[in-house]
Amino acid sequence: MSAPALFLADPLPAVGPYLLAGAEGRHAAAARRLRAGEELLLGDGRGWLARCVVTGADGGRCLRLDVRHRWFVAEPAVRVVLAQALVKGDRGELAVELATEAGVDEVLPWRAARSIARWDHGERGERALQRWRATAREAAKQSRRPWVPAVHAPVTTTELVACVAAAACAVVLHGSAGSLRSVPLPAAGDVLLVVGPEGGIDDGELSHLLAAGAVAANLGPSVLRAASAAAVALGALGVLTSRWA
Repeated sequence: MSAPALFLADPLPAVGPYLLAGAEGRHAAAARRLRAGEELLLGDGRGWLARCVVTGADGGRCLRLDVRHRWFVAEPAVRVVLAQALVKGDRGELAVELATEAGVDEVLPWRAARSIARWDHGERGERALQRWRATAREAAKQSRRPWVPAVHAPVTTTELVACVAAAACAVVLHGSAGSLRSVPLPAAGDVLLVVGPEGGIDDGELSHLLAAGAVAANLGPSVLRAASAAAVALGALGVLTSRWA
């Protein structure tokens, strides 16, 4: 039997009867075709989950639920904040989707020097940011995650350097560096994971990040795309820290 589907509700309802309406209710009733007696999960995207049983449907527009049990899932002691360089086309959204499914806790879009994609400060840039946020939300639901990762406004290299200084550990993925296995990782706190654009991280940017305290590391002999590197690194960090304990 597959795990119950997750839908988002903010605020999370108390134990008892609840009407799941709006976009989430329509998706559950019409697209997923959930019926009386089936189970689903509700989450608020901030750690709270609830197990629910469907008691009825209303014409494909909403579901009537019986909320049976609520519980809280804490964030991991070691959190991963991804600084993902802007990449062209829909590869940025793919990077966010894969990283979210792999467990990333926050996402910082990064205006790297070699990024082909450029998010304007106006309406176009806002639309691009909203697409990343929507992608993170849907990927969190798909992977049944209690926490939806926050996707922040894009940062410059100067702002990213400040983030490096504030993190418990910062790792810049770079093909010519040593293995991630050799990086001393913290028992708690934020690990800032920096992924460059398709053309690689500019030498000047790399120097600034390393000077601020970041460590360069690679993920093995294969050359990874900018869209998949973070997900691979998150898997490695899950094993090398307590995240998957």
